[in-house]
Amino acid sequence: MHDEERARRSAEAMMANDRASPWFGMTLDEVGPGYAKMSLTVRDDHLNGHSICHGGVIFALADSAFAFACNTHNRNAVAQHNQISYLSPGRGGEVLTAEAREISLKGRSGITDVTVTGGDGRVVALFRGASRMIDGTHFDEGEA
Repeated sequence: MHDEERARRSAEAMMANDRASPWFGMTLDEVGPGYAKMSLTVRDDHLNGHSICHGGVIFALADSAFAFACNTHNRNAVAQHNQISYLSPGRGGEVLTAEAREISLKGRSGITDVTVTGGDGRVVALFRGASRMIDGTHFDEGEA
């Protein structure tokens, strides 16, 4: 099985069980080996007391993109730790996009960087996640 097919099938298996990402209004727009792109439209219920997108919503978008990217190898991966820097606010009605790229995978440990951008292309947040492979796979590769 080639890497693109493995990434797609891993993402399909994860999305079938993911209830949080759709609840936020996220969509998985692209996936490839060590890569995922997700987006959401900032709804009124995503706005905080300053009438800008709540940081937790931005974090959740980045975290979901991170999760899909680091699980593209058909090996279960979970977050060890992550951090985010907010650089500009998300606005109501705006589409936010998170692009996650795995920058290192050594043994069971990976590092993935995520850039969240606003509708005009400005950087809203930078996120770095550390992942750890655990037991299990998303699908049986014998089911080709």
